Amino acid sequence: MCNFLDSIRNERLGWLKHKNVVHIIDELKTLPDIKANISFGDIVSIETIDMDDILEQKIEKIALMLKPWRKGPFKIGNLFIDSEWQSFIKYNLLKPHFDIKDKVVGDIGCNNGYYLFRMLEEKPKKLVGFDPSNLFFTQFSFINHFVKSDIVYELLGVEHVGMYEYKFDTLFCLGVLYHRSDPIATLKSLYQGLNSGGELILDTFIIDGEEDIALTPLDRYSKIPNVYFVPTVNALKNWCHRAGFNEIELLEIKITDMQEQRKTSWIDSQSLEDFLDPINSQLTVEGYPAPKRAYIKAKKA
Repeated sequence: MCNFLDSIRNERLGWLKHKNVVHIIDELKTLPDIKANISFGDIVSIETIDMDDILEQKIEKIALMLKPWRKGPFKIGNLFIDSEWQSFIKYNLLKPHFDIKDKVVGDIGCNNGYYLFRMLEEKPKKLVGFDPSNLFFTQFSFINHFVKSDIVYELLGVEHVGMYEYKFDTLFCLGVLYHRSDPIATLKSLYQGLNSGGELILDTFIIDGEEDIALTPLDRYSKIPNVYFVPTVNALKNWCHRAGFNEIELLEIKITDMQEQRKTSWIDSQSLEDFLDPINSQLTVEGYPAPKRAYIKAKKA
């Protein structure tokens, strides 16, 4: 199994030679070692020491090359990367519900690692991020140049978690499940990736209702092409149960609003305000219920 994963790793390292990131990676290699004070509040803040104007301009140039910045925010010296998502809202919502001290932790679909950087303060034994995006990997590498963490970033997907070299005590899977055409198989992969007694922290789109049903968008949901199923909470719990989880706990239901997700100069594209019906913000532009998320904690026996 290790040989299989290694072959995938080698293949995906080749993705870093793609034209959309290879020139940025070359720029990253020219950054000098920089002393910095790091703080992991709502903003992952890197207060640089003894950095001149030329280096500040170089760092800003690289950050701009790395757009779009979906997760964050980050601050490097005087540079503020105002990401599309105010990711601290989700992190602060979840933080009271997990204890990862001295645990092996994975973040599936970790994007640029914002949540992983925040988790460093909780002193886990090991942090591993999974995401097959070469752009997000490069954003992570840029931030980690200053943070100098030992976070492991794998260019792997959720389908590889169950066959990974070791098991996890806690897995986070935030904003991934609705992108999967077989949500129960996805949950089974997460289940297989956990140690006995391990916990899954999950969030996904939901619709209101007491029935065990799911919305199946015809083409797009909130202008997103790869959203396959949007379940009720009861249907989501059933999926978790079928995957093997027990002690399935609903932590929170939250409507996605424009305080949490909005257009900024760091994405150069549309955001939530463009995804909702301009007359009725309770609906998407396609006429479906507007985005709402359930946050779930599920345990492996």
